[in-house]
Amino acid sequence: MIVPMSHILAFSAALFVMGLACVLAQRNLIMILIGVEIMLNAVGLTLVGASALWQKVDGQIFVIFLMAMTSAEVSISLAMVVYLRRRKGTLEADAFDGMKG
Repeated sequence: MIVPMSHILAFSAALFVMGLACVLAQRNLIMILIGVEIMLNAVGLTLVGASALWQKVDGQIFVIFLMAMTSAEVSISLAMVVYLRRRKGTLEADAFDGMKG
């Protein structure tokens, strides 16, 4: 392996923490979705790094499925964002509390 696994894990952990911070700190729905995508990319990077370390293709195949799931999630999420923007006129997450009891 050209890059040590510790560097891959450190970079992946930094990406995951940045994505988590984006999800927790933002009020805009699009920024929350971007944070989730960053976290999923960090998981994919870890899987590819582990796959290269152990000389198995299982991690890479799983990342392909993860990318397919992510693309489906993005298309559904963006459709929901467009619908919510038309309905409420805003993308602030606090405006969508209609299900609170």
